Parts: sequence; C-alpha cells; structure tokens
Amino acid sequence: MTKSVEYLQPNPASRAKLNMINTMSKIRGQEKGPGYPQAEALLAEAMFKYGREIGDDSNFGPALVDVGEAMRELSDIKDSLDIDVKQNFIDPLQNLHDKDLKEIQHHLKKLEGRRLDFDYKKKRQGKITDDEIRQALEKFDESKEIAESSMFNLLEMDIEQVSQLSALVQSQLEYHKQAVQILQQVTSKLEQ
Repeated sequence: MTKSVEYLQPNPASRAKLNMINTMSKIRGQEKGPGYPQAEALLAEAMFKYGREIGDDSNFGPALVDVGEAMRELSDIKDSLDIDVKQNFIDPLQNLHDKDLKEIQHHLKKLEGRRLDFDYKKKRQGKITDDEIRQALEKFDESKEIAESSMFNLLEMDIEQVSQLSALVQSQLEYHKQAVQILQQVTSKLEQ
C-alpha cells in the first residue's frame, strides 16, 4: 500500500504536508483539505503566467498558454487517477489489513494461549481433573476452528483482491489513454 501511495504521490515532503493538512481538517471538522500538488499543475501555472507575460506578439506566448492548458488537464486527470486508485485499490487493501488480518492475528493469538493452557493441564493430568482437561481441549478445538475459518475466508477473498488489482491497472490505463489524447491535441495545435 505504501508503495502505491508513493507511486501516485512521489514527493515525500508534499505527502507529509498533505497528511498533516488533512489531519488538521478532520480535527477542525472541515470536509477535506487541498489535494496533492501535482507537478503538472505547478508547471501549468508557470506556463500560463509567462505565456501571458510574453503576450500574443510572438508565437511562443500563446504556445506556452496552450501547453499550460494541456498541463492543467493532465493534472486534473492525475487527480482523478489518485482518487480512483485510492477508492478502488488502496482503501480496500487498507481495510483488509486493518480488519481481516488483525482479526486473524487475534484468533491465532487466542489459539496459542488455549494450546498452552491445554498442554499445561495435560502435563498435570494427575493433579487436574479430567473435566478441566476436556474443557481446555474443547476451548482449544473451538479456537482452532475459528482461526481456520477466518484464514479460509481470507483465502476466499482472493478473487476480490485480484479484482482490486485489476481496478488499479484499469485506472492507470484510462489515465494514460487520456494523457495521450491531451498531448496529441496540444501537439497538433503547436504544429499548426
């Protein structure tokens, strides 16, 4: 998950700043802070500014504005990619990690405790009643079934996880298709 976020938002300083701003927004009860500052958006602003300063007297000024517009569009579709990947790939994986894997760890820890309890009581068979040993074995078997069931359920979600990975690739494909279209349009404008 971390590497996916790094792929989408490569600048660690910007990621940290964005996380801090979003946390502060949540604390204040605001909807959401600003999005990740895409490099394309920053380049677009500079191109707009200097393209307007140069003006229409030369070919370079309007060309800078046209390319700046293309960069702004690229930034917009990159924001869409970020949102789409977060909703359809990162959030489900985070949920899997936070919920399902922690649940399995809990069941395995409980199973280990009950196994130790059963082993202890079995070794002290003469000093502990058979009823206590039987209860310890039943609790151990119950925990074992629950742990196995939760792990089996995780394996059953395999298809869902492949679907989420497919959503990541589809989002990237759509982004790149749109990026090619935008760049082809600005290229043809520049060639005219």
